Amino acid sequence: MARLKIVTNFDGNFTLEPDAKQTLFSLLTGESFIKQITQQLQCQQVEFTELLFQPVPYSNATPKGMPAEYEAYHASEEHVIVNVPPNFMFQAKIFNPSRLCAIYRKVA
Repeated sequence: MARLKIVTNFDGNFTLEPDAKQTLFSLLTGESFIKQITQQLQCQQVEFTELLFQPVPYSNATPKGMPAEYEAYHASEEHVIVNVPPNFMFQAKIFNPSRLCAIYRKVA
């Protein structure tokens, strides 16, 4: 039987190289990706806030699986958190961290 490992402290900080960040931001603001998000949300328009975070293990300090400073966006009706597609990470040549989430704001 596998045992669960409880993570008490996880460093979710990361830095993206300027070229990787530019490529990723251009993919995250691409017309077809924005259209997918608006269709899924059934809203007219969203805009990328340029906020990214690395999902973190669930813990007492991070019950939503995100750094505490981003939890307000999780509860917000006017924001949506989207997993960055793995192919976007690959195209931007971002391998560490292996997963990212992007925050969008509903405009209309």
